[in-house]
Amino acid sequence: MSVYRRRLLTPGPVELHPKAVEALARPQLHHRTDEARSLFKAAREGLKQAWNTQGEVLILTGSGTAAMEALVLNLFAPGERVWVPVHGKFSERWAEIAQAMGLEVERLELEYGKSVEPGLLEGLEGPFHGALLTHSESSTGALNDVKELAKAFKARFPEALVVADMVTSLLVSPVALELWGVDAAASGSQKGTMCPPGLGYAALSPRALERLKPRGYYLNLAKELKVQKEGESAWTPAIGLVAAVAGVLGEVLPQLEDHLCLKAKQNALLYEAGEAAGFKPVPEVRSPATTAFYLPEGVTYARLKEAFALRGATIIGGQGALKGKIFRVSLMGYSDIYDAYAVAEIIREVAASL
Repeated sequence: MSVYRRRLLTPGPVELHPKAVEALARPQLHHRTDEARSLFKAAREGLKQAWNTQGEVLILTGSGTAAMEALVLNLFAPGERVWVPVHGKFSERWAEIAQAMGLEVERLELEYGKSVEPGLLEGLEGPFHGALLTHSESSTGALNDVKELAKAFKARFPEALVVADMVTSLLVSPVALELWGVDAAASGSQKGTMCPPGLGYAALSPRALERLKPRGYYLNLAKELKVQKEGESAWTPAIGLVAAVAGVLGEVLPQLEDHLCLKAKQNALLYEAGEAAGFKPVPEVRSPATTAFYLPEGVTYARLKEAFALRGATIIGGQGALKGKIFRVSLMGYSDIYDAYAVAEIIREVAASL
């Protein structure tokens, strides 16, 4: 028997909230029942509150990537032009999805770990139908000021739609749709909502709802909107996960401000411990979703990962251009401030063992 408790320290999937575990332990519920409809409506209303939107949030059985694809598919037509700043694996995904959907993609290539500055829009030549932005680029730990980017983009292209990947910022960092000038956003269940993987969330502001161009079959958002208003989904939903989300939101939303402060403080403590131990941070502007550090010279990711594993901790490495060059540690899941102190000590022990 190990003397260490197992700790999942990855930016998705994450440690589950007790309310999620409780919901998942119940007997299987049929999705075409009044009880299921009530849970579905509660989850949707909670997500609308979490996103600060007067629009709609649609729950899709899939991942955050499914929600991203659904938004591109239903808000833009083939041949339309979108601007995509690429500065990490997930902003890269926006460009790949848009290309797969037949859009013309204008990429802004930045070094992984950089954040997007509004001044970079000055040289853009329109027309553009939209911008695909990443709020929390968890592949590098970077945070973008989506509010200022949306403002700058719409000042140049007022008819365009701004769509944001908020997969690792929802319930981790302050977010808003209309207030920030964001028209639509995506997230998923295995991140800030502290549930297992399996659900994607597609948030649509009133402006985006007016601009829907429904396409597709399974990911047709107009079809989903019609039935989800009644507490159902067009296709068989992962109703157990929906119940888990409803349970978590019911607990977290009444104390959301404290929860977001906790996430920020946890991440700051981990960066403080990592830097004190000699690890160099990756991002210019840090997202509270995850810490990201460069590997020390001469130390492989496999060696570092094993050092964490010997202490019961599962971490994750880099992706894309940063694969084999960085490591990431996250407390995005269910955890308190004392978990952060414990993980900070693990980071110090690992550094000393290398």
